[in-house]
Amino acid sequence: MDQHSAHDPGPADRPAPRPDRDHDTWTTIDELHDWLDSETGIPPEQDLLLRMLKLSEEVGEVAQAVIGATGQNPRKGATHSWQDVEAELCDVIVTAMVALRTLTPDAATVFDGHVRRVAARPRSPLGPSWQTPGAAPRQQIPGHGGTATGA
Repeated sequence: MDQHSAHDPGPADRPAPRPDRDHDTWTTIDELHDWLDSETGIPPEQDLLLRMLKLSEEVGEVAQAVIGATGQNPRKGATHSWQDVEAELCDVIVTAMVALRTLTPDAATVFDGHVRRVAARPRSPLGPSWQTPGAAPRQQIPGHGGTATGA
């Protein structure tokens, strides 16, 4: 029999992999948290602060990748791709999740509750306090919940 058994189709016969939406992300975050805890030799309070600071480092890497993807540094030119930016954004998300898990063992519930509150926020136009400097004031449109720019 060849290297592929009758029950295992060859690579060309397999469907393309798709993202597994059922993957338990928080299990992975718990594992990363536990691994980091086992490797650190610093007090928990200091460890917590350093995990929060790690977010700034990761956000800086996003900025570096965006600058590199757009070629904004004339000395270096294009040094990154938009896939690099995606990967760096994912690192920010994972780092934030680990930091949240460091704050609370119930991170998944805290995050889910926060996402639900964000989803429930009204999605109306920005009020007058968010005007562009020098723009005409926004006025309420009679009989309508929106605003109009006054002339």
